[in-house]
Amino acid sequence: MQIGIDSFAAVVSDPATGTTLAPEIRLNNLIEEIVLADQAGVETFGVGEHHRPEFLDSAPAIILAAAATRTKHIKLTTAVTVLSAADPVRVFQEFSTLDLLSHGRAELVVGRGSFTEAYPLFGLELKDYDSLFAEKLDLLLALRESSHVTWSGRHRAPLNGVGVYPQPLQPKLPVWLGVGGTPESFVRAGTLGLPLMLAVIGGSHAHFRPLVDLYREAGRRAGHSPDVLKLGVHSIGFVGDTNQQAADDFFPGHAHLFTKIGRERGWAPVTRRQFDAMAGPHGAFLIGDAETVAEKVVLANEALGGISRMTFQMTNVTLPHAKMQKAIELVGSKVIPLVRKALG
Repeated sequence: MQIGIDSFAAVVSDPATGTTLAPEIRLNNLIEEIVLADQAGVETFGVGEHHRPEFLDSAPAIILAAAATRTKHIKLTTAVTVLSAADPVRVFQEFSTLDLLSHGRAELVVGRGSFTEAYPLFGLELKDYDSLFAEKLDLLLALRESSHVTWSGRHRAPLNGVGVYPQPLQPKLPVWLGVGGTPESFVRAGTLGLPLMLAVIGGSHAHFRPLVDLYREAGRRAGHSPDVLKLGVHSIGFVGDTNQQAADDFFPGHAHLFTKIGRERGWAPVTRRQFDAMAGPHGAFLIGDAETVAEKVVLANEALGGISRMTFQMTNVTLPHAKMQKAIELVGSKVIPLVRKALG
């Protein structure tokens, strides 16, 4: 199992003074966090894509490119690329360039996005939410197969064998399909033989086992071997010296962000009781000391019948840079060795 970290490059404010960190400082802190993750032995780092005032990750390829020149081993990916609102040719070019800059460490997780701001921003109709994604995914996968593609669709001008450059260093640029809880998305990933990145931000990991089984069965029926049907899991996570300290450090920023977003969607405010339940033995949050978190990762692996990649969604709008760095160090120095030992 690979273990990684994801960030949404959230705007960070000091909880004591309310002062907001300047965007240029926040982004440079994020690069430092990716560099530290690389040095600590963390295996992947993903940057999300949002077009909202709470986040600074509207151009993840640029953030990852900046990190590529200062790292050596860590895989650089997205969490996720909103492919429905993007031009697949441009996405392919950007991540092929990233692959060259990083000497073959670029990956993509593509999805439809959990927010809708990108659609009007780029002149798209929300009613085409699914057809945009299906068509653009088809083109992106075609671009991986040949530098000269003949393709046509409804939402984009056709390609008639024109060359697309540069080509990546890797023989085939890795593309994962990011999903939430829609059964059709699991079937699509399995049918296409794509690795699946499952976002689990509530409930329990075991709750998603029927959908994961659906993915694997769809892949089997489509003739794909089990080794290509990789499962990744993206869960809210944070590591501290103790369970109490980790929860106390992470809760304020988590509650602030999710209460604000939830207000737009008619959700009730996040409470500490709810948070502690999710961080407890049966919840999906990977929050606590290294031993507790490693144990939960192993249990998630068992519940879902094997996980190829687990990523910690560590975005927090009030957490100081130093505490984020400490958590990253603990993931690399303690959590990963404990999981390796438990899984043999």
